[in-house]
Amino acid sequence: MTELQNTVTKGVFTVSLDFELAWGFLDWPDLEPYEPNLRGVRQVVPSILEHLERHRVHATWATVGFLMHADRKELLQRAPGIRPTYDDPALDPYRFAAEVDDLDPDLHFAPDLVDMIRAVPGQEIGSHTHCHYYGLEPGQNREQFAADLEAIRSLAASRGLALSSLVFPRNQSNPAYLDLLTEAGVRCFRGNESSRLYRAAKGTEQKLWMRGARLLDAYLPLTGDGAHDLNKLACQQPYSIPASRFLRPHPPRGAVLEPLRLHRITAAMTQAARTGRLFHLWWHPHNFGRQTEQNLEFLGRILRHYDALESEYGMRSLSMSEVADVLDTIRQRRIS
Repeated sequence: MTELQNTVTKGVFTVSLDFELAWGFLDWPDLEPYEPNLRGVRQVVPSILEHLERHRVHATWATVGFLMHADRKELLQRAPGIRPTYDDPALDPYRFAAEVDDLDPDLHFAPDLVDMIRAVPGQEIGSHTHCHYYGLEPGQNREQFAADLEAIRSLAASRGLALSSLVFPRNQSNPAYLDLLTEAGVRCFRGNESSRLYRAAKGTEQKLWMRGARLLDAYLPLTGDGAHDLNKLACQQPYSIPASRFLRPHPPRGAVLEPLRLHRITAAMTQAARTGRLFHLWWHPHNFGRQTEQNLEFLGRILRHYDALESEYGMRSLSMSEVADVLDTIRQRRIS
């Protein structure tokens, strides 16, 4: 039995990171308070990679296509002819890039970091769409989303990359667009957690009580363990590889509750390992941009727990595209 076939019966630990820098914050009224987080990414990415490589953890870095450009000139030259027409113009990154002629390279471009990530074994460059596209916001449509997919596919190909995994920005997965993923060569996407607290929604539908409940869920098991049955995930293509837990950053206050947050994650990982299910952890590199030492220490504890689960239960670490390989195997077994 090959390692891939064996993984079908073992638990799976999946990691994905949403790599977007300032392109994910265009609609913020004031970015200055959060800017240190974004500037810290250049120091954080090598440290995260070091941790992942040390523990042989594979990860998918869902990357905004704009970050792969060298500068503003190249970005505008390669912009597709069809672009999103959001009702809220603050969401439009093409408008922003055209109007701001002095884009800060540290906040808007990172081809060097993309090269660094892809050079590390087990690390996958995935798609976070070309322009950080919001699939549920009013004003945009299927044709515009298809153009965005083609733009990042072409850009990635020019850099020797084939993107087979996708994460919808702000988790705005639009069921009406999933067939477009397959046409663009995308085999899998990160689905939302099953609880209604995490359902895909446009910005105006994100209620304060939901945010509060999600925060509480990070410490207490309000929504279960978040692990997913691989056999069920194999039933539909493109494959949804749903999130299990968002790795929240270290809180400036309330550190006394950190053992609860750690237990919430590691207990769910253990359940996934014991039952042969998938646990999917995700976060943004900029979440570690401040209080970096504390965040990396917390990540290290999670990865050491994965080491123990690998040793005791045979749990495997797989990127999203590698999970798709496993799901292909499950489908083929059903056919045969």
